[in-house]
Amino acid sequence: MFVAYIIQSQVDKSYYIGHSSDIHNRLEYHNLGLSKYTSKKIPWELVYIEIFQTKKEANQRELFLKRQRNRRLQAIQIKFI
Repeated sequence: MFVAYIIQSQVDKSYYIGHSSDIHNRLEYHNLGLSKYTSKKIPWELVYIEIFQTKKEANQRELFLKRQRNRRLQAIQIKFI
């Protein structure tokens, strides 16, 4: 199982989009400051997740969401976990 996800910084409400095979460990990784990009905006909260059967599908969805970020990210229904 793979997921595409969106996390939101509780510091400035910015978003980070990614994909992972283990969302719980990935979120912990972000919140421990181990990711260069997200380390300065801790803590992060998971606000959106989609499940896929393959890594390729999750990666394609991540790229789609990133392309939409500047245009329509606010229009994507955010599912609170």
